[in-house]
Amino acid sequence: MSSTFAAFSSLYFATLLMLTGSGLLSTYIGLRLSGEGVSEVWIGILMTGYYVGLVMGGWVGHRLIARVGHIRAFVASAGVVTASVIGHALSDDVQVWLALRFLVGMAMMCQYMVLESWLNEQAESHQRGRVFAAYMVVTFLGLACGQVVLAVMPELDLRHILLVAMCFSLCLVPVAVTNRIHPAPLHPAPLKVKFFIERVPLALSTIAVSGILLGAFYGLAPVFASSVGLATSDVGIFMAVTIGAGLLAQWPVGWLSDRLDRSRMIQLNAIVLTGVVFIIAVAVLPESGLMLMTGLFGILAFTLYPLAVALANDHVEQEQRVLLSAMLLVTFGLGASVGPLLGSTVMKFWGPQALYLFMGVCTLLLSLQVRPGRVTGEHLVEEAPIHYMPAAGNLVSSPLAAAIDPRVDEHIVAEQMLDEGDAYSARRQDEDEHRPA
Repeated sequence: MSSTFAAFSSLYFATLLMLTGSGLLSTYIGLRLSGEGVSEVWIGILMTGYYVGLVMGGWVGHRLIARVGHIRAFVASAGVVTASVIGHALSDDVQVWLALRFLVGMAMMCQYMVLESWLNEQAESHQRGRVFAAYMVVTFLGLACGQVVLAVMPELDLRHILLVAMCFSLCLVPVAVTNRIHPAPLHPAPLKVKFFIERVPLALSTIAVSGILLGAFYGLAPVFASSVGLATSDVGIFMAVTIGAGLLAQWPVGWLSDRLDRSRMIQLNAIVLTGVVFIIAVAVLPESGLMLMTGLFGILAFTLYPLAVALANDHVEQEQRVLLSAMLLVTFGLGASVGPLLGSTVMKFWGPQALYLFMGVCTLLLSLQVRPGRVTGEHLVEEAPIHYMPAAGNLVSSPLAAAIDPRVDEHIVAEQMLDEGDAYSARRQDEDEHRPA
């Protein structure tokens, strides 16, 4: 693992800086607006705007990278994010902040696409698993570091905005000075919505609920933690404990996932998670008890996504897995967009604790939806169970993450991208021929 970190240190460091800034900004916005008495609904809308931007960024990123190349696309995106972050310090209008959050999401997705395509092209076949795992570890660490900043700097002021802007400015440096060869241009891949809905409906349901949970958590959990009496520094620890627990749970859950029935694991996860969130919602817990329960929440909530990805890969052929990754990401993004909006609405009418009651309803419905009896095994692939891989489950990756996933054969990825590139070039040529002079 250490040699992998050394070989791709510049790209990993850029990722770490990006996620530190993003994690800090999300929590800062929630606490800042809550402290100023802004409606929970608006806080949820802002988080929804960010996730909508991330989903839209997948479409924009393909075209931007194909047009100007990886380095220029990354520089342009980092510039947009930095300017948008500073914009939060120039205006207190939440409507302006909504536009800024959308721009941040869209530009960050472009950055993810640059980094992941670069990692894929430079990774050798024998090291793709380590490259993928290290990338996921860095994303978790970045998100957690962003929360720790609040523990060190608990006073909410302009310094946090400047620090986030510094992170996104500095992430340009390791990418700009890397001696890695630039990757080949990218071309957009189609979505096979109907095919995957029919093939892996239970996995898609789990992904959607995972998006709802994590979208609501990142956007609104700081508001909940503040409302139950935690100081700003403790809110940062609360968030960091949750994310850190999610990271540590990836490997033991992965070990179990490769040996037990995955649909049953998802159902058990959802049942226990329902109990955990209901306890957080209704019990009067001391600070230590709240930290323990949010750690359990992190273990369960952050492993739903990779369990669902593994279940989906078990029922999809090798040549379809790149497109599957895009479908799963879009599904997660839609869930993450809806989660903060619905969560903030119930908080407005029934109080901060209603956030976790809302989560509990979602996980309860999931436990009823996903059960072993509904998995027919009709489309189970020969190599199932496909090896479980850790995943952040926070849209901190793009559809191109499938390319560095060792569960996807790199030759199939190359052939598919080549075919899509030929089709894209043909469409562009046809458009040029029919464009008016």
